[in-house]
Amino acid sequence: MKTRHLTALALISLTTLTGCSAVQETLDAATAAAETTAAPATSAPAATEQAVTGVNGPATALTPSTTPANLATAEEIATAKQLAATLTVAHQDSSGYKRTEQFGEAWLDVDNNGCDTRNDILARDLTNITVDNRCRVTTGTLNDPYTGTTINFTRGQGTSDKVQIDHIVALNEAWGSGANQWSQEQRIAFANDPANLIAADGPSNTSKGAKDAAQWAVPDNPNFTCTYLTRQVILKNHYQLTVDKAEYEALNDGLAGC
Repeated sequence: MKTRHLTALALISLTTLTGCSAVQETLDAATAAAETTAAPATSAPAATEQAVTGVNGPATALTPSTTPANLATAEEIATAKQLAATLTVAHQDSSGYKRTEQFGEAWLDVDNNGCDTRNDILARDLTNITVDNRCRVTTGTLNDPYTGTTINFTRGQGTSDKVQIDHIVALNEAWGSGANQWSQEQRIAFANDPANLIAADGPSNTSKGAKDAAQWAVPDNPNFTCTYLTRQVILKNHYQLTVDKAEYEALNDGLAGC
């Protein structure tokens, strides 16, 4: 495991909801650098399949947005187009995946703020929230990025599942594209990384499951398509995860229309 990769993962695991400005500064700097050193790709180069290595060279300095539900900027999309063409294509095998054993329980309090990750993300992505004395979001409103609808959330049996927390790059999918070679600590950090988590409509999250960008295609909300593809590419690049050939083509072809 390369030292630079460990540093990038450590940075992402330490990023909290109060550190968004620092993350955005990193994003802006990386975007500016990309714009001056490379022209936007107009078409995806041919993909060459190779063996899975888990870590595919140094990670980009680009840090994923810690608020994925925000629409991607033009600069982010342009950067994602460039990065999509550089993703490593490899055979993927998710056999042996076990959520709790490999990525920890859902959900942990990795930043030690007294709230578990699910409630951290609900508090970040919902508006008009109420919170109980156990740091649990009890009510709120979600402008769902996947469907474009408004969901009134109420915590409780039969209602909590209406809003779920989605891993943009699914844990099972990550396992088969390189995370199987990470340490347990790194996998737990990934599973609880705010940059890879988004509050979403429950049925949409269930439909997406462990599918990648080729298998699930795009969200029902056309206004979020380019953002979704951008987040997928930036996360895959940042964590140095591989893609299979169909996923590579779906990401590059999809972003070409953005």
